[in-house]
Amino acid sequence: MLASRYIYEWAGQLRTIRIGKGGNWFCYPEYIQPHLEKMFARLKQLNHLKGLNRQAFSRKAAHILAEINAVHPFREGNGRTQLVFLMLLVEQAGFSFDADVLTRNRVLRAMIDSFSGAEEPLAALILDIISDHPKPGA
Repeated sequence: MLASRYIYEWAGQLRTIRIGKGGNWFCYPEYIQPHLEKMFARLKQLNHLKGLNRQAFSRKAAHILAEINAVHPFREGNGRTQLVFLMLLVEQAGFSFDADVLTRNRVLRAMIDSFSGAEEPLAALILDIISDHPKPGA
């Protein structure tokens, strides 16, 4: 199969190895599944952040995204997966998602800060990329 040359065999599966970045370890593999289950149960209790104003949504979404980042469930593609997850969360909550506002450096910095417990830059980033109105042409 041609595609197998370009996709890792473990793509899309929860990781089974310990990984870290910048001297920080992500969630150990044996805790990934229970942590994700707990986090998504909490998101369900929060009605997937529906019905919140932009500020409240941004703060709560930043916390959820920071938690997902700390778990880092995959060996590769976590950032892209988190961005798609955020986009879906934003749209399901009734907001518009403006990817044009995103810059790699700002996203990376906000994610690093959130890993250390400072979720404010991530919340500010999310606030900047969402709006109450659809983008023109959408």
